[in-house]
Amino acid sequence: MEKAQLDHYKKIILKKRQELIEQLEKLKESGLNTAVSDSAGDHSTYSLHMADQGTDTMEREKQYMFASREQNYLYHLDLALERIEKGEFGQCVNCGEEIDPARLEAVPHVRLCINCKSKEELTKSKYK
Repeated sequence: MEKAQLDHYKKIILKKRQELIEQLEKLKESGLNTAVSDSAGDHSTYSLHMADQGTDTMEREKQYMFASREQNYLYHLDLALERIEKGEFGQCVNCGEEIDPARLEAVPHVRLCINCKSKEELTKSKYK
């Protein structure tokens, strides 16, 4: 792959990476690490109603799930950046074939060509 193409994909990945980091920061600021009593703004010694605690817990669990998903995506973006640095970007890690540029545009952190990804998905679906 030519340097200009690699630079193009690197810019896309770095932009997505920055957006992810900003989203993770927003999740942190929105109270991912707050205590149950603090999340409702209640600093008194009275306990919250059980329904309120359940709602707060559910919201906090959703935030953890979103943060986990975003961290996983960030990991894959970082792996793509490593492949760019090693000169392996744009090649399927399974068969070594070139990955279609349209696929790279849509999913710049992709590791597999469409054929290998299809085979992987078929294998996964057989074991479900």
